[in-house]
Amino acid sequence: MKPKLRPSRPQFSSGPCAKRPGWSLSALEKALLGRSHRSGPAKGRLHAVIENSRALLGIPDDYRLAIVPASDTGAVEMALWSLLGERGVDILAWESFGRGWLTDAQEQLDLDDVRGLTADYGKLPELSEVDFDRDVVFTWNGTTSGVRVPDDRWIPESREGLTICDATSAVFAMEVPFAKLDVVTWSWQKVLGGEAGHGMLALSPRAVERLETFEPSRPLPKIFRMTKKGKLIEALFQGATINTPSMLAVEDALDALQWAEEIGGLPALIGRSEENLACVTEWVERTAWVDFLAQDPQARSCTSICLQIVDPWFLDQSQEERASAAKKIGSLLDSEGVAFDINAYKEAPPGLRIWGGATVEINDIRALLPWLDWAFAKIKAD
Repeated sequence: MKPKLRPSRPQFSSGPCAKRPGWSLSALEKALLGRSHRSGPAKGRLHAVIENSRALLGIPDDYRLAIVPASDTGAVEMALWSLLGERGVDILAWESFGRGWLTDAQEQLDLDDVRGLTADYGKLPELSEVDFDRDVVFTWNGTTSGVRVPDDRWIPESREGLTICDATSAVFAMEVPFAKLDVVTWSWQKVLGGEAGHGMLALSPRAVERLETFEPSRPLPKIFRMTKKGKLIEALFQGATINTPSMLAVEDALDALQWAEEIGGLPALIGRSEENLACVTEWVERTAWVDFLAQDPQARSCTSICLQIVDPWFLDQSQEERASAAKKIGSLLDSEGVAFDINAYKEAPPGLRIWGGATVEINDIRALLPWLDWAFAKIKAD
């Protein structure tokens, strides 16, 4: 039978993600539209995003924090192009974005000493094999695989190389140990439910030292440059930006940060996301046709919750037929208006991906799950 209860908000996309509960366009009424982003008031709003993010996430005072172009991807690329090459680098890849950073290092940056530590979707590389005398690049949470690193115990306090972490689907929903990370990147469009196009970049003192003492042999595009004449461009970390930001998106980010503080700060955000994962876990454990893509419970993401279909009917089909069946489930739920954009990432195994970040209400997760059962049963019967 078709379920009667529907999610109040069917936005379960893994990016851009659901807006905060209660959001409306009225939240943006104070946006400085038609003003130069170089004006004093606009710089003040940009600086507020930086400092409010620092406070909410507990970023150390001696870390530099900037708003940069091109979302999390731009922030990661800035770090890779500006910092890599001083020593060998280990790049961990267990899903599409990590593989992208590995390809960049090998084929675009043309580095001499690159070691890829890889794993299939649903698994982690062997973390004990990472060499921290080298630079290390990794995602904290694999957005397209639903696999996260379980903790920070594998990262030493003292290390020779830099740790560069793409944390876009982890920050604001997971404990991210900034003190053990030299570069951390994210965007507003994930756990904050913000708008696209803007990235955040946090640099440790060790990363700043690398920037000021190491000059890559490759030319750097303007949007990647963080130093001038061998010194950090401090204005970038005070609210100035390399390109023109959207002050509408800036206001939206400030609204999301204020909401996060009002509900209890980072612990509340993490708690909401973990509760969403726990709700899905309870359903998976009693549902025969589905399982997590991540088999290790400690490595399961509480934001990008990736599911695989394990029903014998599904597994007996060809790869193309599996992909088609999984897409039909997503399309059916979309047409019913109960779940938008929940198909697995195009390069991931066929399945479903439900965003469980802090802006998603647990009651909407609860309402969604019977619809998944209904949609699978209907596709199988057809």
